[in-house]
Amino acid sequence: MNILLWHVHGSWTTSFVHGKHRYLVPVTPDRGPYGLGRARTYPWPDSAVEVTPEDLRDTDVDLVILQRPEEIDLAAEWLGRRPGRDVPAIYVEHNTPKGDVPNTRHPMADRDDLLLTHVTAFNELFWDNGATRTTVVDHGVVPPAVEWTGELDRLAVVINEPVRRWRVTGTDLLARFAALAPLDVYGMKVDGLAAHLGLPEDRLTSHDDVPQHAMHAELAKRRAYLHLCRWTSLGLSLIEAMTMGMPVVALATTEAVEAVPPAAGALSTRVDTLVDAARGLLDDRESARRAGAVARAAARNRYGLERFLADWDRLLEEEVCASR
Repeated sequence: MNILLWHVHGSWTTSFVHGKHRYLVPVTPDRGPYGLGRARTYPWPDSAVEVTPEDLRDTDVDLVILQRPEEIDLAAEWLGRRPGRDVPAIYVEHNTPKGDVPNTRHPMADRDDLLLTHVTAFNELFWDNGATRTTVVDHGVVPPAVEWTGELDRLAVVINEPVRRWRVTGTDLLARFAALAPLDVYGMKVDGLAAHLGLPEDRLTSHDDVPQHAMHAELAKRRAYLHLCRWTSLGLSLIEAMTMGMPVVALATTEAVEAVPPAAGALSTRVDTLVDAARGLLDDRESARRAGAVARAAARNRYGLERFLADWDRLLEEEVCASR
């Protein structure tokens, strides 16, 4: 099956293109947001191929994966076929709703020409999807190549744009944990975060846009993983950390309540409870190891790549067959 999809979310796309199909990824000379092409910091198989907009009109496409509203018109222009009418289409929603939650209306609401697929049950519940058909395919991750060791008495965090997103990502809570142990914050646009929080750099070290494999190797050395997001879809870096066997200290918000067993570290809406739990993991490495083992088992059971790809294969085949 030839599947057209844009490279939007690196980790999710990395998992998706590990399937058995041929994945057509648009590329433009500027490698901008609608022509990013193949990933450069994630390992992708050869079945993910770059294709130019000019070539798409003469390319066989069995199904289109949409992830942004404007991709509908873009696909129609580049393919000469309308997604959902002339070629089957699935819209993947990665994010929690914004605005008047829980009344936020999804941009694909009340459509009869596509399937709206959410990456978490929480997202499906909180978006107003109208009459559009919906389903949920839980995340799946390519297992990191490293295992947790936790020899460093430091806490790890992965956040993209922590200054701009601030309360959304729980950036304002980091200082509470920096008082316990030094923090290592990985992600995009994390440089200068210590200064924004009024922390000395020895209490919070930023690691900006580190390649995924290198980031995993460093995360695995830290004692525990902090997930302090108030309002966000389930982060794949959290699942990857759990898969490595990292104990997790997480806010009990959005889909985290389904993904993180309490015995995997700590899960609460009370920040004091999470601070106490982090202190316990820092003081007792054996306790951290036991919690990490629970995290690993939970993540590999629910978010394994094989299950993810099998769920997607079934969905893709159903949609293509239904269009014939």
